[in-house]
Amino acid sequence: MSNENLPDFIEALRSPAIYEHKAEDISLVQTHISYVLLAGEYVYKLKKPVNFGFLDFSSLEKRKECCEQELLLNRRLCPDIYLGLVTINKNGDQYSLNGAGEVVEYAVKMARMPEKAMMGKVIEAGKLSKQQIDDLVEVLVPFYEKAERGGEIDTFGSAKGVSVNVLENFEQTEGFIGQGALSREQFDSISGYAKDFLTNEKLFNERIEQGKIRDCHGDLYSANICLADQVYIYDCIEFNQRFRYCDVAADVAFLAMDLDYHGLDELSEYLITRFCKTSADEGLSKMLNFYKCYRAYVRGKIGLFTAGDEAVDPAVREACRSAAAKYFTLAQRYAAAS
Repeated sequence: MSNENLPDFIEALRSPAIYEHKAEDISLVQTHISYVLLAGEYVYKLKKPVNFGFLDFSSLEKRKECCEQELLLNRRLCPDIYLGLVTINKNGDQYSLNGAGEVVEYAVKMARMPEKAMMGKVIEAGKLSKQQIDDLVEVLVPFYEKAERGGEIDTFGSAKGVSVNVLENFEQTEGFIGQGALSREQFDSISGYAKDFLTNEKLFNERIEQGKIRDCHGDLYSANICLADQVYIYDCIEFNQRFRYCDVAADVAFLAMDLDYHGLDELSEYLITRFCKTSADEGLSKMLNFYKCYRAYVRGKIGLFTAGDEAVDPAVREACRSAAAKYFTLAQRYAAAS
């Protein structure tokens, strides 16, 4: 069904005729920053022309650059999934992929992974196992060991560097207080805890000295993991280095928080135990609660942003608002546990 809020080229991509490959059942998934077309055996991901300050997709050239970065960075963990850059062209009234006419948009083309093996689906089915957590750890530990590090990257792991991201979240969500998902009590409790923790400069400096600040994934949770014939970890942060240059603890805490969110506290603890042992990173535990709180709050913020997008379906909008409320409750739980 047509949606008047969708761009014409997105409507065109919902038609099988535009694709050179078989694409009988096409579905559109939206986030606050992306349009994702599931078309047959492939996926096409496009950036929305938005500017949130921390993310700027406002021009066609910027969206192209971010698509190129997305391909480069995600091939670190998924070289066989990220296939290439695709142009959306307009010639007269007709749209095409890699065709004739003006380039009106760019997309990242990906191989489609099996839906039933998506970690979110596995969790939903109650089938996530310790063996799968072990498999994840076996992929993550060498990834972080090989990930780039250095003086510039280290600055993002300092208390000052981390505070930029943390305090920005509170600035961007203060206007949502009292609208159903975030209460004043939650906001004050979480922000107070985070600001207090950020005064522990020695802890952050220890992590830098231990070489734990790396070019990480930045968005490590179940929505970006597929547990198929092998572990696929995809859709890393490409649009802003300061969300990807971080303590390994911040990355792993995201996944642990996500397991808590789904009521899998035991597997969350198992993940941290296995990761710390395999990577010999015992210092991670000192940072865990803080970064879990940070990550839960980020997910709550994103839920609010997505719910505020007029192009998003009303049912999706309400689901995002409900999820945001749950994330803020979880963040408050971590703040209270300090």
